[in-house]
Amino acid sequence: MARAIPDSKEVFDVIVVGSGATGGWAAKELTEAGLRVALVEAGRNLVPEKDFTEHVLPYQVKYRGRSPEIIRTRPIQSRCYACMEYNYEWFVNDHENPYTTPPDKPFNWFRLRILGGRSLVWGRQSYRLSDLDFKAASRDGYGDDWPISYAELAPWYDKVEQFVGISGAAEGMPQLHDSKFLPPMPMTCGEIMLRKAVKEKFGRVVTIGRAAHLTVPLNGRAPCHYCGPCERGCISQSYFNSPSTTIAAARATGRLTLITDAVVSQVTTDLSTGRARGIRYVHRVTRDNRELRGKIVILCAQSLESTRILFNSATRQFPNGLVNSSGVLGHYLMDHVTGFGASGIMPMLETRPWAGPPRRPNGIYLMRFRNVTDRHPNFIRGYGYQGGSHAQFSFEAEGFGKQFKEQVKRGEWGISLGGFGECLARWDNYCELDKTLVDAWGIPALRISASYGENELKMGEDMAVAAAEMLETSGAKNIRLQNIIDPFGHAIHEVGTARMGNDPKKSVLNKYCQAHDVKNLFVMDGSCYVSSACQNPTLTMMAIVCHSCSYVIAQLKKGEI
Repeated sequence: MARAIPDSKEVFDVIVVGSGATGGWAAKELTEAGLRVALVEAGRNLVPEKDFTEHVLPYQVKYRGRSPEIIRTRPIQSRCYACMEYNYEWFVNDHENPYTTPPDKPFNWFRLRILGGRSLVWGRQSYRLSDLDFKAASRDGYGDDWPISYAELAPWYDKVEQFVGISGAAEGMPQLHDSKFLPPMPMTCGEIMLRKAVKEKFGRVVTIGRAAHLTVPLNGRAPCHYCGPCERGCISQSYFNSPSTTIAAARATGRLTLITDAVVSQVTTDLSTGRARGIRYVHRVTRDNRELRGKIVILCAQSLESTRILFNSATRQFPNGLVNSSGVLGHYLMDHVTGFGASGIMPMLETRPWAGPPRRPNGIYLMRFRNVTDRHPNFIRGYGYQGGSHAQFSFEAEGFGKQFKEQVKRGEWGISLGGFGECLARWDNYCELDKTLVDAWGIPALRISASYGENELKMGEDMAVAAAEMLETSGAKNIRLQNIIDPFGHAIHEVGTARMGNDPKKSVLNKYCQAHDVKNLFVMDGSCYVSSACQNPTLTMMAIVCHSCSYVIAQLKKGEI
């Protein structure tokens, strides 16, 4: 079990800020190595028996899923597909947690403050990066290579996947390395038709989504029973979220102290040595200011939040933000390009309620095919698609009684592909502290300035056209293109802002997520990304944490941190 809030004089071996996918892994790896770890979360504790509502029916909630309170208190968070009456209190109150943007550069920042963070509601799509991604700059001349390679990270991908559980199918494609898979979820008839047609005509690969979702028992967790609304929690622990897995493992060691309702304002430093001393935080409810001391501090608060903490930790030595001697902190913000794709119907497939499979918590993935072996004339890098094909029924049909029932049953078999494209790392996409705005706890808020460039727009056009071509090849009809770019942040894949690199003049962190300027301070979340690739980032983030924690443990044994 986790211990209670410590005495203010206690000095932990490690303080980990943030309890989501990365913070949970840091807590697990370090407690299992024998270290005493304080895991600090800005939100409240999680009680699955009360908080998880995946089996609650609409008539059992006050407003039948249409609560006006969500829009009133969470006008930004409500734009997220996962924010709803069943769980909206997990998401931040936007009025208490403000940020600003230029009028012409909207940014959707979706945030949760509860134990587990966004790992409670993520889409669980889990794809490895390859050297096509890590060494992209060497191939096309844009930006910088990562200081790590696929071969270096591969063992840590293995470790994460074997603990988390990734269901999927091996395809043997070099641009998307296979994982250590659990049995795949089955494809629907429409998806099988798409896979066959796309392979035959274009030589491209459509596969079942690679999901952090169990299809067989693993580590005491039950396989998915296909109940459907995963964003509302999972009492059977069938999908990966940190409280049910990594944090539970850390608690089992007896070396974890869990501190919730702790809104971290800054990393404290020893002015005489320049080393991190601990953290300062504000209690979320009482507004008391408190401090916590640790020999090592690890930020896993999420890319923008970790960067905000570093900006607010400025000292005389680092007046523009702690560990910011390079001036790079806050720059190179990235998110995946979305909003482009196509959809249609498959008229050859039966659309009666009994014709479709159960509500599968997964979709399909169409692997990157642009700029893999050839060069596209209009843009660099690439994109992948996520989508699916299933029977759709209209519960807004007209009529009453038997007539209404028949209208509902006469659905159509839909099919869709939505693109996720790489966003180039650009200096002009950045965050900084707002000069006048503070949050409800008096902590300076962020100003975020980011937009997509010409490369992303040309890539998006190609995403839509290529998606339509592939759907048409599969036999789809009434094809509609989607080609309106989503706002920055909408993919919820924001990375960058404290990038890793070998040169301290051009980066904030080294290859182990250790700050160049403060050796006992690490930033182990998406902040460290050098380029965004086009794959969902969480699996790679977790592998990076394991790689970095191995380094921390080794350095401690040598007495070099």
